[in-house]
Amino acid sequence: MKKQWILIVLILFSLLSCNNTESYSWKPLEVKTSAYNSVAAQTDHEPNIAAWGDTLKPGMKCIAVSRDLIALGLKHNTKVKIAGLSGIYLVKDKMNARYNNRVDIYMGTDVKRAKKWGQKKLKIKYAIEKPPTENAEN
Repeated sequence: MKKQWILIVLILFSLLSCNNTESYSWKPLEVKTSAYNSVAAQTDHEPNIAAWGDTLKPGMKCIAVSRDLIALGLKHNTKVKIAGLSGIYLVKDKMNARYNNRVDIYMGTDVKRAKKWGQKKLKIKYAIEKPPTENAEN
């Protein structure tokens, strides 16, 4: 019985001592969204290789961003929440320089689904790392 109490106390201490504060904050932004696929007709001779060298596979939750958004903090592997979609998406690709304020949602090889998505203005939230001092205060 004494061992069980010690175990319970240790577990509680571990849980209470964990720092559950996020090391980033979420910044909102309204963008134009569209969808894209990893097919040669939409990319190049290596449709599964993204701009930063990541290999894209159907089912991945990732996006391409217009280059102006990179300057705002939506850089490689930034976490993104998209209104109306579940889960967290990762920035894995860059769009052509002619696009501005735009996010392209990766839809594997399902071209019909991407066409059905079309273009929409949506709100997104993207993760920005907090400075180390801000993390320590929370």
